[in-house]
Amino acid sequence: MKNFSGLLLLVGLLSCIHMSYSQNLPMEKIGVKVAEIEPRIIELRRDIHQHPELSNREERTAKLVADRLRKLKVDTIQEKVAKHGVVALIHGKKSGASGVVALRADMDALPIEEKNSLPFCSKNKGVMHACGHDAHTAVLLGVAEVLCSLRDEFSGTVKLIFQPAEEGAPVGEEGGADLMVKDGVLDNPRPSAVLGLHVRPSIPVGKMGWVAGTAMASSDRFKIIVRGKGCHGAYPHLGVDAIYVAAQCVDALQSVRSRTVEGTTPMVLTIGKIEGGIRENVIADTVVMSGTLRAHSDKVRLDAIEKMKRVLAGVTAAHDASYELSFDRHLPVTHNDHTLMERLLPLLRASLGESFVVPEPAKMGAEDFSYFARELPSAFLFLGIRNEEKGIKAGLHTPEFDLDERCLAVGVKAMSSLAIGYLNGEPAQKQSEK
Repeated sequence: MKNFSGLLLLVGLLSCIHMSYSQNLPMEKIGVKVAEIEPRIIELRRDIHQHPELSNREERTAKLVADRLRKLKVDTIQEKVAKHGVVALIHGKKSGASGVVALRADMDALPIEEKNSLPFCSKNKGVMHACGHDAHTAVLLGVAEVLCSLRDEFSGTVKLIFQPAEEGAPVGEEGGADLMVKDGVLDNPRPSAVLGLHVRPSIPVGKMGWVAGTAMASSDRFKIIVRGKGCHGAYPHLGVDAIYVAAQCVDALQSVRSRTVEGTTPMVLTIGKIEGGIRENVIADTVVMSGTLRAHSDKVRLDAIEKMKRVLAGVTAAHDASYELSFDRHLPVTHNDHTLMERLLPLLRASLGESFVVPEPAKMGAEDFSYFARELPSAFLFLGIRNEEKGIKAGLHTPEFDLDERCLAVGVKAMSSLAIGYLNGEPAQKQSEK
């Protein structure tokens, strides 16, 4: 761990020497502080990992976050925002501009049983941090410690947003970034930009990925109910087999992607769950299916929804069945502001080194950070966690998911540098002087 932190510090120092625009970015002080607190960040991440909590149930995690922020003596703390969210402000003491930038981390876990054999595996049966939110929370707590120790090095204010329910509130409840925006998390004071990050298993540890423009897809969660007519399994001609009709619907719905959307256009339609039938010798009268629709543009999304309706109407009518289609959660496209990314990239490269900052393609995964991105210029970055030598390569949302904990120091260093550099006007100030 010490050697890796030392490498980060060396890279930061070399980048500082070769990039004159980072003169107002205290790279050496940030690097020294990150190396000092790295063991504490790892400890925090393991604590959170051992005690995962589902969306809108993050009571222990929120308390841990708030207690830690109080120990750091942040300037203000607001708790119970959008149920279990925590928001804090850290004011810089450097003279100059007095802008505001927000940094966001999510805190919730998933209903997955962990299959790893780590000494800090989940203690909550059937619940696991399989999407890295434990790392996101630990990174932002690390950033808070760096910023509190370097108040004299930046002007303006950093707003820290610890968000619950990114994975989606339980049915019948509100939650997540959408509710945080409704509760005024982006007001008093209002940031001029919002930054976030997410771990990405495809990127090697030590590197940070970036995208300008569309970064992640929209996501619509839907439910389809196919209604037929039940009867004895020996006499299917007397009923309408909802299982058979549903199977035809699943097959036909794939044509929405394969035969009605241009081949290079990003769009995915997935049926992820099917329930139907009561026993082997009864023709089912009802089947319930659920899935997600993902796209990189609103037009493609809306066109696909209309095509789904036409396909379902045609297939069910052909078999004397009926259907109901409903949508209960929508996440917009996550869009990274081009101008903001142009401003942040030199800072990111100064922090981590040119070769450690890599362009990434837009993905079909979705993020409710998109609700913040709809309100303000935003940048969502991707933190490398992969280490094949250690067998750390499992995907997100899997029981085997793990990360190389060296990523935590990388995340803290990068986000601290971006916050300080952004508020100090670097490199925008240099560009305006040309």
